[in-house]
Amino acid sequence: MSPNKNANNTAWNSPRWKGITRPYTHADVDRLKGTVNIEYSLARAGAEKFWKLLRSEPFIPALGALNGNQAVEMAQAGLKAVYLSDCPLTGGNPGTYGIHPTSAHNVLAAVRAVNSALLRADQIGHSRRQARLDWMLPIVAEGDTEFGGSLSSFESTKALIEAGAAAIHFDDQLPATRRCGQIGGKVLIPMEEAIQKLIAARLAADTMGVPTVIIARTDADSASYISGGFDPRDQPFLTGETTRGYNGSYNVFRGGMDAAITRALAFAPYADMLWCETSDLNKEDARKFANAIHAQFPGKMLAYNCSPSFHWRAKMNEEDIACFQRDLAAMGYRFQFISLAGYHTLNLSMFQFAKDYAHSGMTAYSQLQQLEREMADQLGHFAVGTQDDVRTDYVEAISSAITRHPKTSRRQPRPLAHEHFEVDTLDYNDGEATERTPMPHLYPSLEPTPLPMAAAAD
Repeated sequence: MSPNKNANNTAWNSPRWKGITRPYTHADVDRLKGTVNIEYSLARAGAEKFWKLLRSEPFIPALGALNGNQAVEMAQAGLKAVYLSDCPLTGGNPGTYGIHPTSAHNVLAAVRAVNSALLRADQIGHSRRQARLDWMLPIVAEGDTEFGGSLSSFESTKALIEAGAAAIHFDDQLPATRRCGQIGGKVLIPMEEAIQKLIAARLAADTMGVPTVIIARTDADSASYISGGFDPRDQPFLTGETTRGYNGSYNVFRGGMDAAITRALAFAPYADMLWCETSDLNKEDARKFANAIHAQFPGKMLAYNCSPSFHWRAKMNEEDIACFQRDLAAMGYRFQFISLAGYHTLNLSMFQFAKDYAHSGMTAYSQLQQLEREMADQLGHFAVGTQDDVRTDYVEAISSAITRHPKTSRRQPRPLAHEHFEVDTLDYNDGEATERTPMPHLYPSLEPTPLPMAAAAD
């Protein structure tokens, strides 16, 4: 039941794998994959689509999602990929993961949930014969676990492929002390251990017959320590000092862009894409990294986290911000994403609405509702529809197929109600209008703040 070995030989020599090193053999893959040939359709289609986009688009912009609903909105808005990582799923802890250690289960469940939501959106759209929309966004997911090591990377990759991930990234931090994004004081693992994680991930993907996009991330730019100093490639960055750490003694490490470049160059033969997690918003550092990589690996694709940790307006003017992603694309950064976009937008939008609701009650909600309906009219956003508007047709199609009782007249989907809701300051008493005082502030201590959503409803 296994695919032909000659086909594997041809595949590994294809342009898709140009520049990729596999220290193992086809015999190793055949020995590990078993006798049952399982087709991982979502992961394969996503990986092939993502790779094609990377090779054909100037760059792929993406946002980090918290759940399936956010991913559906991203697809509907026209984005072409979605990013999932553990940090926002564990509450966005801004420091170490010591309280909420990185868990493959969080990301794994999120990948399943996102694919489930996208599949249902695709099914509903198809059943309603709506204009063709590609709902199935390739998922780029974090593969690191709380245990770390090459065996964990192997199993994590297999699980994420089973869930339908298209691309998986692994970093070079010590799992027990892993820190989010731009937080300093990171502890690295030796370079050889990080490379073994990448090899393990590729091996897992090969045993499953899926061309998963493997992304190598280095956090050396903001690292201060390393868990071992035996790798000669790491030794130029050791100070010779040691310190007592979370689970043993660490060597003091001289982090920075030079260290990040050295590590990324070592990772390049084993990864499809390289990601340097920078400690600050600095376009010249991004250029330095890209130039160093492409001097030895021409055309190597790069990823960049347009991090919410950066204070963008403090570092750049509006024109530079507007051009930033295109400038990065010209340097070879083909995948550019905002890792915590879903976390920040969810929290901010709820606070914004809740604050307005505290002051004006249902007036605030009616303005939000009006904005939703205007977006449905102007931009085609249809999540505003009721259950009857969106999902009932699909459920009725299932019931009709099961019962085989055709309806005498098929219910037409009800059009969305687009009436405008105005703030009414009149009360009616037996048909006679009387002046009425709007609802008083629930919390007088709060100062009312005009909200963009309210202005849009006028």
